[in-house]
Amino acid sequence: MSQLYVGIDVSSKSNVAYLMKPDGSKHSTFLVRNSLDGSRQLVKRIHNAITSDSLTDVIIGLESTSVYGDNLVCFLREDGTLTPYNKKIHVLNPKQVAKFKLAYNDLPKNDYVDAFVIADCLRFGRINKEVYLDDYRYKALQNLTRARFFAVQNLTKEKQRFLNYLFKKYSTLAQEKVFFDTFSTTALAVYEEFDSAETLAEMDLQQLTVFIKEKGKNRFPDPDAVAKAIQKAARSSYRLPKTVNDSVNQVLSISISSMRAMEQQFKAFDKAIADQMELIPNTLTSIKGIGPVYSAGIIAEIGDINRFPNQASLAKYAGLAWQQRQSGDFESQNTRMIKSGNRYLKYYLGEAAMSLVRCDADYSRFYHLKYNEVNKYQHKRALALTARKLVRLVFRLLKDNCLYRAPESK
Repeated sequence: MSQLYVGIDVSSKSNVAYLMKPDGSKHSTFLVRNSLDGSRQLVKRIHNAITSDSLTDVIIGLESTSVYGDNLVCFLREDGTLTPYNKKIHVLNPKQVAKFKLAYNDLPKNDYVDAFVIADCLRFGRINKEVYLDDYRYKALQNLTRARFFAVQNLTKEKQRFLNYLFKKYSTLAQEKVFFDTFSTTALAVYEEFDSAETLAEMDLQQLTVFIKEKGKNRFPDPDAVAKAIQKAARSSYRLPKTVNDSVNQVLSISISSMRAMEQQFKAFDKAIADQMELIPNTLTSIKGIGPVYSAGIIAEIGDINRFPNQASLAKYAGLAWQQRQSGDFESQNTRMIKSGNRYLKYYLGEAAMSLVRCDADYSRFYHLKYNEVNKYQHKRALALTARKLVRLVFRLLKDNCLYRAPESK
């Protein structure tokens, strides 16, 4: 078997290809546009190289570079020109390529050198799996769940900015957490509709109570006590100069509008995700606490469960594995999690695990057991171990295509 190794350095405008012969020598290197026509030229030149050197197989590799390589990977997979040559496509972790490059002394940094390093990394043969694109339903779902992931990050950042400005307007109100939910409808109405802490402090208590009842839709068991707590916090808050206070009000109003718009985005994302999930078999929602969003995020990143030989390989793919530290007779008990792995899958497993801690007695016991074992990083450690426990369940349910049956309480 004689193979042609093709390393491709991808960018937004162009792709640099390095074609390497089986013995590691250069066949050719060239640049094409990152477009449909450029990809056709790339395939044509790869095909010419294979036929001219009487090679039998072709292995193509490129780094994971934002979204710039996605279209190229799909084109290479769908185009049938190279199919007779046992075509394999790998999307390499940039960290893996960078570490491999350290084995060379004084290599310069440019696109042609990077393409060479990718090709030689393929020739070295330490690549486990080719890129998974067997079912585009998972890719379609992944587009939605990842977009929702970033929307959540944006909302979290917006809320943090909001809290910073809220402290300027109502310093004590922000400190004392008068509202159970800082971003509830009633809380936002108080922040937005009163000009300043001074106005709120001097307001008639009965009027404020009526306002709380109205905005809270009579859901507060003791609205009078809430009104008193708000007014007390307002009286002890800092007073801002009028010009500064007006600008803070503008920022808070714009931030509230942004958060409301983001909440509407989540509804649109959730509907689109639910529609896409109807096309994919799913047993994860049988687990109490894992709803359609978390199950969709997990399934989108896993794809076909049969590509993982066991649950340990799935855990490693999610980054839920720990590095061994051993030398001679010594083996450290203090180990760190690996830094590689699919961050989206790790996020959705972590969120689902935390939901299970609240909804499932078995997972709640496990989490608190692990939490109490150490004095440092208690929550992070316990959550990671709970997510690792969840991986075993997810693997089994998807592998056997069966529903979850909670263990009976003792």
